[in-house]
Amino acid sequence: MHALEIDHLTKRYGDNLAVDDLTFRVEPGRVTGFLGPNGSGKSTTMKILLDLATADDGSATIGGTRYRELADPFRTVGVILEPNAFHPARTGRNHLRVVADAGNLPSTKVGETLRLVGLSDAADRGVGTYSLGMRQRLGLAAALLGDPPILVLDEPANGLDPEGIRWLRDLLRSRAADGKTVFVSSHLLAEVEHLADDVVVINRGRLVTTGAIADLRKIGTSVRTPSKRSLITALDGADCLVETQIDGSLLVSGIPAAEIGDRALAAGVALHELSPHVGSLEDLFMGWTASPTATDAPPTKKEKVLT
Repeated sequence: MHALEIDHLTKRYGDNLAVDDLTFRVEPGRVTGFLGPNGSGKSTTMKILLDLATADDGSATIGGTRYRELADPFRTVGVILEPNAFHPARTGRNHLRVVADAGNLPSTKVGETLRLVGLSDAADRGVGTYSLGMRQRLGLAAALLGDPPILVLDEPANGLDPEGIRWLRDLLRSRAADGKTVFVSSHLLAEVEHLADDVVVINRGRLVTTGAIADLRKIGTSVRTPSKRSLITALDGADCLVETQIDGSLLVSGIPAAEIGDRALAAGVALHELSPHVGSLEDLFMGWTASPTATDAPPTKKEKVLT
């Protein structure tokens, strides 16, 4: 019921194509990271999903329904989108009271949610005295006030200290474990690597890649053999790239480990290691979003020596 569907979404601002025929799906029961460089179209996509902007083409729906058509949007979707959307003279408690009143929620939810986000001791202070991390917790409190099954969060860890980031991670993962939908835009790639089950990566308004982060990080197979040249010859004709790593092992990408093993066996090449090679999300992200140049050429199947 609570999947988010972006279907062939397109949005222009004058001559700027902010979102370009974008399609992806965010599943319930998982934390999905939404990644892309500045200006890639992430915020525009989230605004269209929440009916804060209008698409030129395509659709963005929540459980098959547009946000504005939800029977009870406040209890369905919790949102952090605009930072510092607080009156500085209003206390944290009063801010949540206003939000609760707008959502027809009982006032008892205010105290419960303040305790949940760790702001009980600061609840009666003016928001203008809050640190950035405290304001971020207050924004999260407003998103959680209606206990919605869906969270759409733009940079929720901004300003949090390491303890706060760990607390946020545990909170979001526990909600996903309960079958709820968590969609998080972030520039903190190392944290997304710990937090997310899936990622959606866009660049220049277009989809670059999407899928389970554990699968996307498997960029090849690490191979150790005393007969590297013989193995490279055995892999000739396979649609793969073979790279020599600094430690002397080979990194083979483009074909499954089983095919590497079969070709080595057929050629009589001994293998001392055949294991998945996992890349960091940061390295993968830089590759996914690198700006192409006129001199870029596709990788070949030749051996590449890394120095």
